[in-house]
Amino acid sequence: MERLIDPARFRDVLGRFASGITVVAALDDGAPAGFACQSFASLSLDPPLVMLAVGRSSSSWPRIRRAGRFCVNILAEDQRTTCAALGRSGADKFAGVPWRVSDHGTVRVDGALAHVECELHEVYEAGDHHLVTAHVVALDAGEDGRPLLYYRSRYAVGAF
Repeated sequence: MERLIDPARFRDVLGRFASGITVVAALDDGAPAGFACQSFASLSLDPPLVMLAVGRSSSSWPRIRRAGRFCVNILAEDQRTTCAALGRSGADKFAGVPWRVSDHGTVRVDGALAHVECELHEVYEAGDHHLVTAHVVALDAGEDGRPLLYYRSRYAVGAF
């Protein structure tokens, strides 16, 4: 198929859609595995499903997929360092990031605005990403706070 859309233009235009930032995290052989993810959304109320997009090159995703369950941690505006830590490749991403194991055996990042605990449902191939759907098995939200947003390849804060 002929490429009609320039990748840089695609990124520039779609970068104008502000999104929240999450950390998707699981336990793999007793150790946390996770990544920062801005491609997350609710999918269905009945049954309760969410979806996320994961780059095919992710080294964390195979570990999370193997675990079969994970927590989507919706980050607060003061969690930029957490986002940066989980957004990098390699090394121990969770060094210096406060977290705990949930009752469902997932990884909850302390200080997140909300936690959405999931069991893997389906994984679809979608270009250079995997499109993941998951059943929500538990969720909660903390006190009011403001989300960490991503807009035009930068962190952003909105007024709510």
